[in-house]
Amino acid sequence: MLRVGLTGGIASGKTIVCHAFARLGAKVIDADRIAREVVCPQRPAWVKLRQAFGPEFFHADGSLHRRELRRLVFSDPDKRRQLNEIIHPEVIREIQLASERVASIEPHAILVVDVPLLLETGMPDRFDRVVVVYADEDVQIDRLMRRDQLSLEEAMQALAAQLPLREKVTLADFVIDNSGSLKETQSQVISVWRELLSLAHNGRCGG
Repeated sequence: MLRVGLTGGIASGKTIVCHAFARLGAKVIDADRIAREVVCPQRPAWVKLRQAFGPEFFHADGSLHRRELRRLVFSDPDKRRQLNEIIHPEVIREIQLASERVASIEPHAILVVDVPLLLETGMPDRFDRVVVVYADEDVQIDRLMRRDQLSLEEAMQALAAQLPLREKVTLADFVIDNSGSLKETQSQVISVWRELLSLAHNGRCGG
């Protein structure tokens, strides 16, 4: 199985690219979805978060108040590190389990794992290839403000909390520029997919 780590920056368009890969035949694992699942009420990460941050960051039904916690960690690096130390091990474990399930069912699949902080968390060695979804910074900010109803300051804080995309690009095996039209992005995805198919067929992938 060819394991592909897909990453980028916030509001760079990773979801669009993942959906495009899925339509082409890739098996996709979404780390964001897993991250939401591991903080469901009473799960281990939920318990640790409640102990670390307090009940004010939770709704009355026990669910995590994501918007408030996000505002806190984007403005406080120490709190952000604390959050990551709680959530990331749980997410990595679930990704590994999901990857093993795919490998047992389709050992020759191309698996694309969407991990927003793949490069920040030292995960590239877990993958055969890394794809970075790029977007110009002004495009990211505009998308982020509209999507999450953030102020300009909040959007810029969110970008500052991650490794700059220009640095991520230097660490990628493939780069998909999602600054332009959807058609342009899809064309790039198809091009990368053909190269991944070639790698998979030539056996240049992990066990």
